[in-house]
Amino acid sequence: MPIVGRSISLALPSATQHERRLAFWAFAYFFMLLAGYYVLRPLRDQMGIAGGVKALPWMFVATFVTLILVQPFYGALVKKLSRRRFIAIVYQFFVSNLALFWILLSLHTSDVLVARIFFVWVSVFNLFAVAVFWSLMADLFTSEQGKRLFGFIGAGGTAGSLLGPALTVGISVRLGPTNLLLVAIVFLEAALFCVSRLETTTGTTRETRCDAEPIGGSVFSGFISLFRSRYLIGIALWVSLMSFGATILYLEQAHLVAARIHGAGAQTRLFASMDLTVGLLALVTQLLATGQLLKRFGTGRSAAALPAVYVIGFMTLALMPSVAVVFAFQVAQRWINFAVANPARQVLFTVVARDDKYKAKNMIDVVIFRGSDALYASVFDAFQALSLKITTIAACALPVTIGWLVLSTRLGRAQERLAVELGATATQTE
Repeated sequence: MPIVGRSISLALPSATQHERRLAFWAFAYFFMLLAGYYVLRPLRDQMGIAGGVKALPWMFVATFVTLILVQPFYGALVKKLSRRRFIAIVYQFFVSNLALFWILLSLHTSDVLVARIFFVWVSVFNLFAVAVFWSLMADLFTSEQGKRLFGFIGAGGTAGSLLGPALTVGISVRLGPTNLLLVAIVFLEAALFCVSRLETTTGTTRETRCDAEPIGGSVFSGFISLFRSRYLIGIALWVSLMSFGATILYLEQAHLVAARIHGAGAQTRLFASMDLTVGLLALVTQLLATGQLLKRFGTGRSAAALPAVYVIGFMTLALMPSVAVVFAFQVAQRWINFAVANPARQVLFTVVARDDKYKAKNMIDVVIFRGSDALYASVFDAFQALSLKITTIAACALPVTIGWLVLSTRLGRAQERLAVELGATATQTE
């Protein structure tokens, strides 16, 4: 632990001892959570094939529908239970699901049906589990703390996303794919232990809060708040536009790689190289620079770094549609997203009402995000139906990403204003 403590001190030089303890457990929580997910992800992709490639579009639709259906149940948990209890219930529910899948797959019960359900379940789990994590972070830390600490905390997830695939490669053949579910269960239980340590760490970052009480609000208050607040609508639009850029780029990447790189081995090697490059760049940046960048440039300009990459990337792709350009574009946008823009986006939620941090935020990060994926995939199909080339589609995406860039700066100014108002209110109540 002394070595760990010194490492955290180097990564977070401006943090207090109490903040470092919280940041350590948050880092560990995100590490365990994403390590578990990335153990499951290869199995999910294999299940997608086992369930039938032609059924994949319907499984994406089923994922979106499932996310909508579970929102009221999640809202009810948040309304009636304390933060500690409902987070524990959410993760234990996921653990029990994994145990059930392990039994069904071990017994080879309705393999195709189980494979399809598992594919949808993992997609839902990923969005929900990560959304709950960041809701807790926005609840624990102030805006100022988020700027300093969220980069380091996000590095935990990046490290987990590197460990998960490496672990799967090393043990999947010996254990068998089905038994990877047991490994994921261990990681989820470890994540839940980290949550308990976060909750029991001496003191709180916001001393006026009683975390043993239910968060309250109505079951549908997240939906209502989302459409009553211009600020939350702005965040929802930001997330939707992020989905626009990522979806258009992903589909252009798929077409270019399919046309110019032949053979499954060569294609897999390209994607693996991309993942490794992104992970290493993001991890180093999160540990050494993200906190300083957010503190110096503020939330808005830090969030704007991502659409700025898309503006440059789509402009370059419109002029030079090549695999090399797509590779560099994809690496750059994912790197900046993980290392800078995502921590900045999470800081946006530190100034909203507590109820909205769990309900409206979940609506945005889960339903709006996944719905936007489906919408913009249809937009890309419409572009192709019009016989538009890759270069033309990239050019069409440019004005949208420029609008996204402008939105980022406006959201940043709004967040800074709300942070000042929140600080003034807290001072008056002391």
